[in-house]
Amino acid sequence: MDSKEVIQQNRDYTLFSWSVQSQANPIHIAGGKGAYFFDGDGNHWLDFSSQLININVGHQHPKVLEAIKKQVDELCFAAPAFASKPRGELGKRLAEVTGLAKSFFTLGGSEANENAMKIARLVTGRDKIITRYRSYHGATMGSMTASGDPRRWPVEPGIPGIVRVFDPYCYRCPFGKQPDWCHRECVSHIEEVIQMEGPHTIAAIMVEGITGSNGLLVPPDDYYPKLRALCDKYGILLIDDEVMSGFGRTGTYLATQHYGIKPDIVTCAKGLTSGYMPLGAVIVSDRIAQHFENTMLWGGLTYSSHPVSCAAAIANLDVYEEERIFDNVNSLGHHLGQRLEAMKEKFACVGDVRYIGLFSVLELVKNKETREPLAPFNGSSPEMQKLAAYLKSKHIYAFVRFNMVWVCPPLVISQEDLDKGLDVYEEALALVDEMIQAPAAD
Repeated sequence: MDSKEVIQQNRDYTLFSWSVQSQANPIHIAGGKGAYFFDGDGNHWLDFSSQLININVGHQHPKVLEAIKKQVDELCFAAPAFASKPRGELGKRLAEVTGLAKSFFTLGGSEANENAMKIARLVTGRDKIITRYRSYHGATMGSMTASGDPRRWPVEPGIPGIVRVFDPYCYRCPFGKQPDWCHRECVSHIEEVIQMEGPHTIAAIMVEGITGSNGLLVPPDDYYPKLRALCDKYGILLIDDEVMSGFGRTGTYLATQHYGIKPDIVTCAKGLTSGYMPLGAVIVSDRIAQHFENTMLWGGLTYSSHPVSCAAAIANLDVYEEERIFDNVNSLGHHLGQRLEAMKEKFACVGDVRYIGLFSVLELVKNKETREPLAPFNGSSPEMQKLAAYLKSKHIYAFVRFNMVWVCPPLVISQEDLDKGLDVYEEALALVDEMIQAPAAD
């Protein structure tokens, strides 16, 4: 079949997520290598979104492919009640890199967060989970309810017990503060919410290590130490959702490692296998692990601890270490930050840039003084549509949402390819500037 036939068959017989089906316009992906993927017509696309911000070691890495093939030949499947070599080895590796104790394996990030909330409730005997408004924790009913993302609206009321608080969004501080006179109200107001809800009712606070698809919010340096202290004060567990920000994306295994704190529970997926096989994990502290030594863990999945997925994750971790991927992230992350700051100075439409490692976003505005967004919350605009169309016309695959455009390439990208993509971003931003600076029609 040619590319059009492949796309039509997909449209005719499959459902696309987060889409009005008649408007779905997928790209036929036929292959890939490193920072690029290839479509069915032979075009090479620079993957500036790492697919869904998960192809961390790039497309078709030979070491991960070989590990998958080897495991398939040895053992394709084992029910979760069985012990297997890759399951045990991966659990040990995750304990080492996170400083936690044991892992419960799932098939993805949504399931990981769903089980993390369940575990927190089982361990504490409390019901409520505090989450943040600008957050996304998954698409299962519990994880979707826990999200602040507007994608939760059609499935509400969802599950009970979710309480939301505001985010460390310094560019648009909900408390009207400025860096030179901030008292970290993004934490202190959480304590007030805890007191109003009743500390004895709150099992956990669940946050993304670095907020991902809701604006890539990089918190101030003292945010996490203060949040950790708050959890300890009231006996509340801290769940760190590292599904998007973990496993090298920020230059460390966990984004919270930049802040010197240890969560009680870490959830991960995406960069755990770089998307080569479905796998998520709930990694828990020794205290939580010990709780289940003599208490039932009420949870299970047919494909939990799948041996092929675990083998892929082990190989993926080996690639991170053997090829010094995090060094590349930290080096290129510094270069990326410089380029983004230069764009902020150069273009009228760039209101803010936020970045850590190879995890970054440009927030676009109509006016830098008023900070009016270039598109409304949960909406788009002609300017954002033109930017997205231009990037696509140049075969740059980018994540564009609301008034923001992300830069999240595979962690193996070269500086040459990074600059190549950023040059196209600048061309697109120049087009947006022309639109917002054009004189109004009579």
